[in-house]
Amino acid sequence: MANENLAIDTSVLLSELKEANQEMGQVIESIRQIAQHTNLLSLNSAIEAARAGEAGRGFSVVADEIKKLATRSLTSTKESTKIIENIQSKANEVMAVRTADVAYDTMDKIDRNLFERNCDAQAWAGFDKVKNCFTSNASDRSLEANKLLKKLVDIYEVYLDLYVLDTEGTIVAAGVHHQLIGQSMAEKSWFKEAKAVNTISVSDLYFSRVFNAHTVAYTCPIRSDEGQILGYFSTRFNWNFIYDIIDSARISKNGDLFIINNQGYVIACRSRKGILVDNLKTLNAAQLAIKGETYGYLFEKDLMGLKIYGYAHTRGYNAYKGKNWSALVTEMI
Repeated sequence: MANENLAIDTSVLLSELKEANQEMGQVIESIRQIAQHTNLLSLNSAIEAARAGEAGRGFSVVADEIKKLATRSLTSTKESTKIIENIQSKANEVMAVRTADVAYDTMDKIDRNLFERNCDAQAWAGFDKVKNCFTSNASDRSLEANKLLKKLVDIYEVYLDLYVLDTEGTIVAAGVHHQLIGQSMAEKSWFKEAKAVNTISVSDLYFSRVFNAHTVAYTCPIRSDEGQILGYFSTRFNWNFIYDIIDSARISKNGDLFIINNQGYVIACRSRKGILVDNLKTLNAAQLAIKGETYGYLFEKDLMGLKIYGYAHTRGYNAYKGKNWSALVTEMI
């Protein structure tokens, strides 16, 4: 039962609190209007009592008491309004902090996931059957490497394909797309970057025509026992698995969540639309995140009303330094 309570979406509770505050505000406004009308009525009564002279003296006393009651009602209404406005402000602040927390947690989960992919590439680059592509004279060395890569793809599921390349960028083994064997990747940016740093290199998100899907390439050197670079091992992460994280984020029906790269382009969102097309760099929250602010939130108005923008910039995880990506979460107030 306790676990079920923990699963309650706090954004729903905060939204209900906000609605309750608005209803309270409407009640206070009704009381204020009644007090104003009562005050006006007492004024009119006092005027009529004065006209009636001695005969209206008793009515004048009643009118005066009504005026005092209206005055006290207006004073109480102003005090209640301040209290309600303060409650609404605090509720908005709580929602804003929670929105920033969702952005932070989402970015952290993505970093942890990609850290594992970082480790996979480095570990598999050290497998004997991978090294044998360059150190063995066996005629079936590429075939054995292909079988190993295919087995890894089948077991781990989060990869679209795995490759072994020589130092010039030619694919010598592949797990799935064997038609790529013999093709040169020397001019691909992910290979150039890997060769330049000669350590694990991670590409930004890009669209691959081979898979007809978005992917991230992890490429690292394959080294001999003496440390000499023999070739390169490269993986293709299936970006769809990031949506497991995106879809599990607890945001309201009217909210949204975006992952953006260091140029502001959307690389993931709940709708799966506008990937590497839509750019959010004009948003103040996006600008702060891109600049490297780890965590925060802003209130901004647009045509739909007041919105909360929670944001978080990647911190990386352990050896994985991240790609300067950021998470943005929006909630309507």
